[in-house]
Amino acid sequence: MTSYKLSPATTDEAEMLNHKINAFVASQVSFHGDTEVLKDYVIKENDLIIAGIRTCFYLGECLAINVLFVDENYRNKGLGALLLNHVEADARAMGAKLVHLDTFNPQAKDFYLKHGYEIFGVLENCPTGQKRYFLKKNIL
Repeated sequence: MTSYKLSPATTDEAEMLNHKINAFVASQVSFHGDTEVLKDYVIKENDLIIAGIRTCFYLGECLAINVLFVDENYRNKGLGALLLNHVEADARAMGAKLVHLDTFNPQAKDFYLKHGYEIFGVLENCPTGQKRYFLKKNIL
C-alpha cells in the first residue's frame, strides 16, 4: 500500500512543478520553443526603483502581465503607460497576439481600459465587497 505525504513545497520543488506543468502544456498544444519567457522592467530615479512591470511571454503568442506598479509619488506622470507600451511592443516583436492581466484596483482597471483593454470577466466578492477584473487586449 502506498503512503502519501502532503508537505509544503520547497523552492526547488515548486520550480519542478512549474517545469512539469510547462512540459505537459507544451505536449497539449502545437508549440515548440520556450513555454515561458519572463520579461521584467524597472524605472529608476537615482538608483531607486519607482516603477516596474513583471510579465510572462508564453507559448509564443501570449503575454501575461503579472505586476505593474508605480510608486504613489510618481503616478500620473506617464510611467505606467511607458511600461505598458514597452512590454506590448516587446511582446508584439516576439509574436504575441494577446495580452492579459487581472486587477482588484478600480483605478487600474480604468487605466487599462483607457489603453485599449477590455474586460472579459469579473469575480464578485473576491474578497468580500471587492471585484477582481480580468482584462485582455488583442495586439495583432
